[in-house]
Amino acid sequence: MTIEFGRDLCNQLSQASAREWLVTNGIGGYACGTVADLLTRRYHGLLVAALKPPVERQLMLAKLDATVDYGGRRYVLSANRWASGIVDPQGYMQLERFHLEGTVPVWTYALGRARLEKRIWMAQGQNRTYIRYSLLQSKTSAQITLKAMVNDRDHHHNSHKGGLNWEPSTEVIPKGICWRATPAGAALALRVMERGAWFESTENWHQDYELSLERDRGLDAQEDHLHAATITAQLLPGHSLTLVAEAVSTAAQFQALRDPQEGGSIDSQTHLKDVLEQQNDQDAELLTRCLTSSAYSLGPEQFPPAWIGQLMLAANQFIVQRKIGSAVEPGLSVIAGYPWFSDWGRDSMISLPGLFAHDPAAAKPILQTFARYVDQGMLPNTFPEHSDDSDPDVAPTRSAQYNTVDATLWYFEAVRWYYAATRDDALISELFPVLADIIQWHQQGTRHGIRLDEDGLLYAGETGVQLTWMDAKVMGNSEGSPEEQADWVVTPRIGKPVEVNALWYNALLVMWQLARRLDKPHGLYRELAQKTHQGFQRFWNGEAGYCYDVIDGPNGNDDALRPNQLFALALPLNSRHRASLLTPDQEKAVVDICQAELLTPMGLRTLDSNHPDYRDHHSGTVRQRDGAYHQGTVWGWLIGPFVQAHLKVYQDKAQARAFLGGLESHVATSCVGTLGEIFDGDAPHGPKGAFAQAWTVAEVLRAWALTK
Repeated sequence: MTIEFGRDLCNQLSQASAREWLVTNGIGGYACGTVADLLTRRYHGLLVAALKPPVERQLMLAKLDATVDYGGRRYVLSANRWASGIVDPQGYMQLERFHLEGTVPVWTYALGRARLEKRIWMAQGQNRTYIRYSLLQSKTSAQITLKAMVNDRDHHHNSHKGGLNWEPSTEVIPKGICWRATPAGAALALRVMERGAWFESTENWHQDYELSLERDRGLDAQEDHLHAATITAQLLPGHSLTLVAEAVSTAAQFQALRDPQEGGSIDSQTHLKDVLEQQNDQDAELLTRCLTSSAYSLGPEQFPPAWIGQLMLAANQFIVQRKIGSAVEPGLSVIAGYPWFSDWGRDSMISLPGLFAHDPAAAKPILQTFARYVDQGMLPNTFPEHSDDSDPDVAPTRSAQYNTVDATLWYFEAVRWYYAATRDDALISELFPVLADIIQWHQQGTRHGIRLDEDGLLYAGETGVQLTWMDAKVMGNSEGSPEEQADWVVTPRIGKPVEVNALWYNALLVMWQLARRLDKPHGLYRELAQKTHQGFQRFWNGEAGYCYDVIDGPNGNDDALRPNQLFALALPLNSRHRASLLTPDQEKAVVDICQAELLTPMGLRTLDSNHPDYRDHHSGTVRQRDGAYHQGTVWGWLIGPFVQAHLKVYQDKAQARAFLGGLESHVATSCVGTLGEIFDGDAPHGPKGAFAQAWTVAEVLRAWALTK
């Protein structure tokens, strides 16, 4: 699959504004937008900097409005939709082609007989975006003008001119300017790499940008941006203009801006050539390693299809550095999804086998990072966007939120996968005390009522807390109706959730194996596993012919048909015949009913469409959307466990791979080159939620590898 669009798509606003692009910097920062150059989300921008990697993400440069004077005509290349509904200008009408080169988005605009090419990429490990314009197929020069629309806000919020306490200032620096909204805040440096460009500072607000997707999400849909500078340059045939946008927050960074040679900075054509080649080489090297790895290779000179290769590149965008207290070297973590998620424990552990299938040893730092955060036998669920984790005097666990029962258990599966692929006894020996401590805490009981019950099953939950992956919670609104004033945990699942106990059983088997490998006492883990195995039959609902979703809850057993039961046969250790939690007939019944009632081309519904609580679309207000999040909404990542369960029952790789067809198409229809989070429960299963989701990409890659 070559991701490429021509005029038939690019010149249709509905199509070009529905396709999004994403580039990332490996520390949580990103740039994203639409093919049409239309802002439709509050998260769209050319530089969203991670000021405390991988979080505290700040929108610094919203967009560049470009015009080109060539051959006696003026060509406007930008596009904006205003609160009135008017789209002006309509630069997408000049767009002849859009395509991806690796992870780099490329636009080609028609200027009469000439062509102008635009590329966007980011420096890895830096809050720095490069936007390059190149004049191609031209016999004469052109003049390009760029209006820089800046901002200085958290990427989750909108800015409005009247509500800001800015004291904007501009400083001239070599080849550019440095703008900041407040004296104490981070600054935005804008520089042009080539000679001959000139900057004009200005302070002109552009108000009432209409953000259509925010309106669809029931949120503030209007935004103001400040036109802070105009950059003008002559473009000679075959030459380029490269604007560099960089977030600056330290004294050393400011010094490098003011004295580029002393800072050894980017003020050279050699650097520019190197950094673009570095990005291209990184993509090419990663793709080669993936395609030739044993996980994906089909044999000599037989490679996976192009769409799988594109997802291999997308997988790398989620891997980020995370500073841990006073540690000299940063750890590694996984961004759960762009544009709004930070790194989540559950998502990271589920994603590791797919993200690192081509190089399992590279996952080691992530396992070590999360081990640092284990507290009272629990892995953190999330890290707040604003935290004190970089303070060496603060314990790492202070910045984490421990409201999950399954993230910790997924950690065992990630460790199992890692060891099976690497045989790294040293790391297993290092982590074993942490793993043993987790098991002990679960036996004796830890936060949120998590404890091992007498039947060998794990109980979890308390009022007002969401602990499983079905974790939607709506915070009360004091100004709303009586119903809306109280907090609402949509799917509390208090009791003994089916997938939690499948994971608990898997964790005990992992510990039994690892303890034997390290010549440590292992009898306890085997005994606990045997008891859980016996107790698990309590989940079987003989009347319905599938598993209860939760047993021993406040209202008894929950017979809602959900996909969570698939994990009873989809986890690798659980899937072995002697260790199976369900009988062969029960396993077949589970797969068949999930296929019949939950499977869609984009993944699995979270609730049977016949259930009274089923929600067919994920739309509306925050309360309405969160109410649908796990009540029928389709999740792409669930295709992984379904494929694995189907393979166990039917042993038909071709049929199992066919279930990936809908997500293959999605690679080119939403955020191009990657896969999103969720989809509407009813056809045509429109994409919703985060446009790039780590575990969706990872599980599709893993499922494809299972069926090769």
